[in-house]
Formats: sequence, structure tokens, C-alpha cells
Amino acid sequence: MTASLLTTLVLLIGVIFFVPPVRRALISNRLLKVFRKILPKVSQTEQEALDAGTVWWDGELFSGKPNWNKLLAYPKPKLNAEEKAFLAGPVEQLCAMLDEWHITRELYDLPPHVWQFIKDNRFFGMIIPKEYGGLGFSALAHSEVVMKISSRSGTAAVSVMVPNSLGPSELLLQYGTEAQKNHYLPRLAKGLEVPCFALTGPDAGSDAGAIPDLGIVCHGEYNGDEGVLGMRITWEKRYITLGPVATLLGLAFKLQDPDGLLGDQKDLGITLALIPTNTPGVNIGRRHFPLDAAFQNGPNSGKDVFIPMEWVIGGREGVGSGWRMLMNCLAVGRSISLPATSTGAAKLAARTSGAYGRVRVQFKTPIGRFEGVEEALSRIGGNTYMMDAARMMTAGAVDLGEKPSVISAIVKYHLTERGRQAINDAMDVHGGKGICLGPSNYLGRNYQHIPVSITVEGANILTRNMIIFGQGAIRCHPYLLEEIRAANDGDTVRSSVKFDKALWGHVIFTVGNGLRSLLHGLTGASLASAPGSVGTEMQRYYSQLTRFSAAFAFLADISLLVLGGALKRKERLSARLGDILSMLYLCSAVLKRFKDDGRPSADLPLVHWSVQDALYRMQEAFDGVLDNFPGRILTARLLRFVVFPLGKPFSPPPDELGHQIATLMLSPGEARDRLTAGIYMPTSADEPLGMLEQALQCAVVCEAVETKLRAAVKTGRIPAQGDERIADALKQRVITATELELMGKMKSMRRRVVMVDDFPADFGRASGGTSETAPAQPVHEAIISR
Repeated sequence: MTASLLTTLVLLIGVIFFVPPVRRALISNRLLKVFRKILPKVSQTEQEALDAGTVWWDGELFSGKPNWNKLLAYPKPKLNAEEKAFLAGPVEQLCAMLDEWHITRELYDLPPHVWQFIKDNRFFGMIIPKEYGGLGFSALAHSEVVMKISSRSGTAAVSVMVPNSLGPSELLLQYGTEAQKNHYLPRLAKGLEVPCFALTGPDAGSDAGAIPDLGIVCHGEYNGDEGVLGMRITWEKRYITLGPVATLLGLAFKLQDPDGLLGDQKDLGITLALIPTNTPGVNIGRRHFPLDAAFQNGPNSGKDVFIPMEWVIGGREGVGSGWRMLMNCLAVGRSISLPATSTGAAKLAARTSGAYGRVRVQFKTPIGRFEGVEEALSRIGGNTYMMDAARMMTAGAVDLGEKPSVISAIVKYHLTERGRQAINDAMDVHGGKGICLGPSNYLGRNYQHIPVSITVEGANILTRNMIIFGQGAIRCHPYLLEEIRAANDGDTVRSSVKFDKALWGHVIFTVGNGLRSLLHGLTGASLASAPGSVGTEMQRYYSQLTRFSAAFAFLADISLLVLGGALKRKERLSARLGDILSMLYLCSAVLKRFKDDGRPSADLPLVHWSVQDALYRMQEAFDGVLDNFPGRILTARLLRFVVFPLGKPFSPPPDELGHQIATLMLSPGEARDRLTAGIYMPTSADEPLGMLEQALQCAVVCEAVETKLRAAVKTGRIPAQGDERIADALKQRVITATELELMGKMKSMRRRVVMVDDFPADFGRASGGTSETAPAQPVHEAIISR
């Protein structure tokens, strides 16, 4: 009897859970009603943001069991011959023309001949196909060009990157009519038009969907014709890069049709239009002054400006589609421009800090050999390696046809933040050399400009706390988006079937990831998947990332289950979950780069440091989620047991790794060159960077001579102090005449490297004068150029 009841019970449970019609009737349909009640209302702009772009490797990381062989099979991003020639030719020439001190302190703009060079060489047309007169470059080439220029001049980098990022060119390529493309794209490519794009205003920054700028569909006068169908637009915008010098204004506004001239719908939604800036009523030309940066940026506005319907991007068919257009284009543009500028700054920090650390001597020791400075150098080197890996992998994804919306948010946030850390550390290493502005300061302007990158194209606070996980949880999850779509489907039968399928797939997915997380935690991830082609030393990293991928997917699902729509308001919790997803992506990029580069052993310290640092950061992010998880203590303890059954296993990178990275950065060599590849490096000793590199080479050669001198001082053969020490060393044949000359050269070079710029007491006001509102324009008296 007992066996019969047990069998019946098992069969009953089996029918309920494994016969879909029964399961839907008894369980799924009831849960669907609950789900619809708790599901937060998604606005049209939020829905279009969720639908924008594509899911790429981020989807694998959200799966709990990423396919590493799939990642490693993606081709290594490479430049073609034409792109290499452009970098070695026009880009190199442009960088040589740039003097950021002159630009930012005296001109507050690029010189006219530089503007013309940029236009003549079609820097504005890098993303425009050749059939329209552009260069037709890959995303990687776009990234490399911007990165190189940014290492020389932030002003020039911003001026070049904006027309190739979110703006008229990208929007026209994706959504413009053939007539719009044929007219504007050749003019944009040749620099005959200078574009800007006006989205942000005083009352709508990150909440761009709340823009108050309004267009009203009506008939008006255009080219002498009184009955032209168009719209009257009133707007006010701020922070628009290239705005003051733009000839073509891309404008985002809300469009209404109160008279029904386009149909029955009154509120048509966000719309984008291209408006020549000489159109009557357009107010443009004034400038903002963002943190002593000299790139053109300013406000613009218009009052009842009439434009014909054909100026809407996409024509009449493009009306109301502006937000979708923006979200799709932003997914690409944000993947390239700001990651490139931040990586350029980090590479400059790495190159110069290593050289300065070897040349600058205190207490008879190069400062780069002090452990405190080594700590800063290791962060610079490790962050730079990871940033460059993520920059290249993301650009490669775009070249494969992806529009990685979630990944674009990851690289925008984390590469600008790590760029800020690298520049801050470089300033600490350089000390007084870094904080005194002047022509010989190669770091100061980067330090000032970093907050601009942090702020634009989605403020970093918003990006981390609301976008990365908030968007990623829905876009990358294999079932959640299907559940939401099913819940919003008005067809009762169809929605029931779709929801049931997604729901039970979701249940199995969550339970499976929880069990995998626990198993990997108990076994130290020894059973986790890892590709066999990467070498034993790297396999453990792949295994640990697989472990954390499973734990992340499980914890994300539990968070969504417990909090539901309230997770949007738990921004700190969302930010920590986003940090985990981001670290998984950044580590993936590091491991792929190491494999693509042929696994050079000299780069191992950089790989180990960056992955170990990220694993520790992930662990701390998990810990932050678990410590602050809402609800019962028992739930949090259970989750902690699943994620960390044997406690937290990871520590920050050891000091020895930091020492190895510092040693790498202090010495000329292939590893240092790979780490900083792609930035502009002048060779002339009249240039601060050129002098620094020559001084580094000399310091390396002189080190053996200085070792002999220290030994002679220790034995008493020569004095410990004073210029006579060198003369006595020659007399005592401790060094040769050639070595004496080399030491004199090193002394001169070291002085030139260490010295900073100084100016007249009044900073040149008496000789040139300044306006009350303009910064002082000093007369240059830099020792470095003498």
C-alpha cells in the first residue's frame, strides 16, 4: 500500500511538472498573473533601450558556463595595410603638428592649419564608406587613430572622435534616406560640413527621454514656398561638442502633431533631424570651458525654427524613431571613442612613469625601485594591459557586426575609471613634475581632462548603478526577456505557452547554476571547464571565471526573484552585480589578448596581476551583495554557502607581481613596447617625451658605471659627494674617459627631465594682457626647450 501511494505521488508530481498543459493550468498561468502584477511598467524609451544593440560574449558570461573555445575562436582584430599606412602617415603627421600647451593655454582651439589638415585628410570620415568619399575604416582602426591622437592632444582627439561616434554620420549611415546619404556623407567625409549632435539640455541629462525640446508638425515657408509640410521646433541644448563651430546640427526633440497632419497619433515621440546651423532662428557659437580643455563645446538653441519634413533623419518614415536610432548608434559609438581616449592616456602614463621612475633618483636610487612607487607602477601597468585588451576585443566585436550595448556600457565605465586611476598614479610617481603645468608637462592636461570622459556619453555613476546590470540582466539573460515579452503579449493562449516554456527553462537554469556554483566552490573550481589550448598556467583562471560565472548567474536570478522590479531602486546592489559581470568581461579580454599575442612569457606578470586583481574585486563585489542582501538572514547565509562554501579564496595580487611589473616598466624592451604600443612617441630631444626616452636609454647604460662608482666610494677610493667624485674616479681609473662623458650626459639629461616650466611673476600679463574672463597667457620660459 505504501509503495503504491508513493508511486502514485511520484506520477502525480511528474504529470504536474512535466506535462505542459497540466503544468500551465495548475502552476504557470497562476504565476503569470502574479508576474504581470509585479512586473514594473516599462516605458517606450526604456523598451527601446532594452531592444537596442546585440548580445555577444556578455550572453555567454550570463549563462553560468561560458564557452571559452568560442571566445578564443574569434579572430584577432587586425588592421589592414591601408589603415596601417594612415596611422604611420597622416596620424603621425597630425600628432607632430600638435602642441597641447599652445592649444589649451594660448589659442583655446586647434590652430587653423590643423583644422584644415584634419579635414583634408578625411579624419572626419573614418566610419564613412568609400563610396561616399570616406575612409571606410574598421572599428579597430577608428580606435587606434583616436588612441594615438589622445596620447598627444586631448583637444584633437575629441575633435576627431565626435564626428566618427554618435552623430550625423553614424545616424545617416544607419537610418538616412538615400538622398540624405548622397548629399551629406560626401560633404562630411571631406570636412565641408562640421557636425555636432544636440541631445543633452539643462533639464534632461542622463534622463534623455525627458527632453522638453518640442517640435509641432505644421505647414510653413521654405525656399519661397508657403505650403511646405514640416515642423516648428523650440529647443535649448548644453554641452554639445563641436557645437560652436558646427555647420550641421543633429537635433533630438519630441514631436507632436496636434492637427493630425501625419495621421491620428498626436504624440509622435522623439525625432531626430539634421539642421544647417545657418538656418534662421538657430542660435549657436558660444562656448563652454570644460576643465581647461580647448575642444569646441557649447550651447545652442532655437525658437520656433521651421524645418521641412525632409530634414528628419530617415524622412517621414523616421518620425518618432529617434530614441531607437540613438540607442542603436550609441551601442557602437560608446564602444570605441571613450575606451580609446582612456587607453591612450593610460599608455602614456605607463610609458612615462616607467621612464621617469628609472631616470629620477632620490637617496641615490631610481625612485621606481622604491616599493611604494612600485605599487603605483604595478597598478598603472596592470590596468593599462587590461584596458587595452578590452578596447581591442570590443572593437573586434563591432567589426564582426555586433552592436554590444551592455558591453559598451562596461568598457565606457571601467576603462574611463581605470584610466583615471592610471593618471592619478602617474601624477603621484612624477610628484612636482606632474603638478606644474607648462609645455614640458606631458601629464597635466590628461589629469584635467579625465573627468570629461567620466561624465560624457552616460555619466559613470549612472552607468554603473543603473545600466550595466539593469540592462544586462534583461538583455543577456537567456529566459527573462522572453518571460517579459510573454507577460506583455495580449494573446492569452500564446502568452501562456510562451511564459510556461520560458519560466521552466528559467527554473532549471537557476537550479543548475546554483548547484554548479556550490560544486565549484567545494572543489576549488578544479572541475570547471577550461580550454586545453591555453597552457596549464592559464587554465586555472578560465576555471575560476567559469565558477564565478555560475555564481553570478545564480545570484542574479535570486536577486531578481526576491526583489523583482524593486531591484531598479537598489542601485548599490545592482552596481555590485554589474561589477561582477564587468570583471568577467575584462578578464575574458585579458586571456584572449594573451592567447592572441602568442602567449609571450614576458607579459605574464601583467596577465597574472590584472586577472588576480579582477578576481579579488569580483569576490568583494559578491561579498557586498551578500552582506547587503535584503530579507531574512537565513536567505543571505544560504546564498553565501552556495557562493563561498569554503570561505573567500582570493587575495589581491602579491607584492612580487607588482615588483615584476615595475621592473618591466623601468626597462626598455619588447614587453614595455607591447604595453604602450600605438601612442605617439616623438624622437627629438627637443620634445619632452623624446628627451625622457633618451634619458631612459642613457640611465640603463650608466647603471653599470654608477655601480662601479658606489663600490669605489664604499672602499674609500673616491669621495662620496661632490663633482670631484667623478674626476677622482677618472684619475683612479675607476671609470674610463668615455664613461666620464656618458655620466656628464646623464647628469644633463636627468636635470632636463626633472626640471619644470617657470614663468614671469605676472604670467606675462604686463607684456600681452588678458581679458578679465580669460586665463593668464604666460610667456614660456621652459628649461626643457632650451
